[in-house]
Amino acid sequence: MFSKPVSASSSLVAKQGDTLMLSSSFVGSCNLPSSSSSSNLNLRTRMKSFKVSASIDTNHMPLTGVVFEPFEEVKKEVLDIPVAPDVSLARQKFSRECEAAINEQINVEYNVSYVYHALYAYFDRDNIALRGLAKFFKESSEEEREHAEKLMEYQNLRGGKVKLHSILMAPSEFEHAEKGDALYAMELALSLEKLTNEKLLSLHNVAVCNNDPQLADFIETEYLAEQVEAINKIAKFIAQLRMVGKGHGVWHFDQMLLREGDAA
Repeated sequence: MFSKPVSASSSLVAKQGDTLMLSSSFVGSCNLPSSSSSSNLNLRTRMKSFKVSASIDTNHMPLTGVVFEPFEEVKKEVLDIPVAPDVSLARQKFSRECEAAINEQINVEYNVSYVYHALYAYFDRDNIALRGLAKFFKESSEEEREHAEKLMEYQNLRGGKVKLHSILMAPSEFEHAEKGDALYAMELALSLEKLTNEKLLSLHNVAVCNNDPQLADFIETEYLAEQVEAINKIAKFIAQLRMVGKGHGVWHFDQMLLREGDAA
């Protein structure tokens, strides 16, 4: 008499790491007499129900063949956390060139805002009294300042340092004997918007050259589309002012600007 336990959950590991799976229609122990032919027949019959199959366990195998070991990866020097009090903790893959270019763009936005503010003050005078143009340039000045502040927030987000440069003194007089002040001011605004767009494209190029897709996406999403729309809008204003000429036509154009946005 002998007793040997056999389990369906038993498994063998092959040389290549494959797992040999044993499956059976029963789980438990077999007590077989060695001299019994009928028992031997039963054993052979029951052993036929065993199935041996080789399968690869893929539960813990990476699809790329590369094993990610986080505790080893964080030991890389580029992932070291700075301890100096004047160094950003959040900064990562943010080049000095991108940081400097953002500060330059902040200066561009503030300078353009300053000129627009001067235009607002000019058209708001009691002897000029074009309130629609004054409103337009005041809103434009605020918008450019918001652009500068958004860039400042982004600079801090990436761990850079905001450095404000000097702002040039804006002119205070915008009279033009041939074109008139309204047309002259709009043409100046169009030039400034195109200049701003050129500077934004340069900033985007700096981001691409320094392999900074996050900054490139930020410029594309927050600035470029809006800039193109602003250029198109002012270009149409210039076309209208050229058609109406100086005098009474400018007043009607100014009234249009004054009512713009009231319906909203």
